[in-house]
Amino acid sequence: MSGLVLKLGPRERLLINGAVIENGDRRSRLSVVTPEANILRLRDAIHPEQANTPVRRLAYAMQLVLSGDSDAGECRLQLLRRIEELSRILTDSDSRKQLAIATDAVLEGAHYRGLKAVRTLIPREDRLLAARSH
Repeated sequence: MSGLVLKLGPRERLLINGAVIENGDRRSRLSVVTPEANILRLRDAIHPEQANTPVRRLAYAMQLVLSGDSDAGECRLQLLRRIEELSRILTDSDSRKQLAIATDAVLEGAHYRGLKAVRTLIPREDRLLAARSH
C-alpha cells in the first residue's frame, strides 16, 4: 500500500494521532506513509450531538477510534454489530457494498477507509428518514 494521500485546502485542519495540524495559506498535498496513523479531517468530524441516527452513530464511533479516544480492539465487536444492524435496514446493493467495505476496514484496522464508506450512507439515511416522516 502506498499510503493515504490528503489534499488540503488553505487553513484546513486535521487530527493526526491526537495532534491538530493546520495547513498553511496555500493548498497542499500530504502523503501519509505510516499505515497505522489515525487521521481525521476536522471538516468531516461529526460532533457528539450530531450522532443522532444509526449511520451517524456508527460514523461517530469510528471517528472516536481515529481520534484516539476509543481503543480499536475494544470497539471492534461493537462496530461490527452496528454495521450488521445497518445491513438489515439498508438492503440496496450500493449500501451493502459500502457496508462490506466498512466491515473489511474494521477487520483490517483501516478505520479511515471504514469511516469514508459509512459517510457515503448518510445522505441515503437522511432521505429514508425524511420519507418516513412524511
